[in-house]
Amino acid sequence: MLHGGPGAPGSMQEPAVNLSSQAGILEPLLTHPSITGQLAGLYETIMKHGYPPVILIGHSWGAWLAFLFAANYPALAKKLILIGAGSFEPQYNANLMKIRSNRLSEKENDEATILSALVNQGIASDSDFRRYGELMSKADSYDCDAVEKGALKFYPEVYHAVWKEAEKIRKRGELLAMGSKIACPVVAIHGMDDPHPSEGVEKPLRKVLQDFRFTALEKCGHYPWRERHAKVRFYEILAKEFGRDA
Repeated sequence: MLHGGPGAPGSMQEPAVNLSSQAGILEPLLTHPSITGQLAGLYETIMKHGYPPVILIGHSWGAWLAFLFAANYPALAKKLILIGAGSFEPQYNANLMKIRSNRLSEKENDEATILSALVNQGIASDSDFRRYGELMSKADSYDCDAVEKGALKFYPEVYHAVWKEAEKIRKRGELLAMGSKIACPVVAIHGMDDPHPSEGVEKPLRKVLQDFRFTALEKCGHYPWRERHAKVRFYEILAKEFGRDA
């Protein structure tokens, strides 16, 4: 199970614990400040502690990382489950920040603007990064019934370095093009109230993947396992996907 951020290791703790009754779960805490380094760390974890081929379940940035890993090491990936992935082509994100802004108060928006500048300049402290994550989590959610447990520790420098690199490969079309190298089935699970648009995942991936399924969750934002109206359905879908590989 691959966490988001990048730079938020441990943020998949809750679904990892819940799924551990069905299968052995690895949740690597990846903190290398480059995509290549994160791929290497994931490879090392799987080869040392796993039994490949494995099911890769990635949330947000982790979905992209799973996608890239399966393209680079197709023999090691049994299935991909992409949860709340970011758009695979940049043009779908035109309204992302507007949607987020509309879900925050004026005071929260002012705070988010300041913190965003610090994050983008690479000078945000751990507490700055944590607070910015809290605000974006609120903006990305529909109706959560639990307080976000979040990452074990935030790494602003990892976020800044890896996200900058990831945006470049998306803009150049290299991220989506990697899909042609993926040999395993790919399942995308996406909340329909996630500011990250579902069409930015479904439409591009249908063009490049041989075996692709898309599942929409109604009344659901970016964190399905925390959403009051969607979390039961979310775990049912995951259980079904695990069952397909039994």
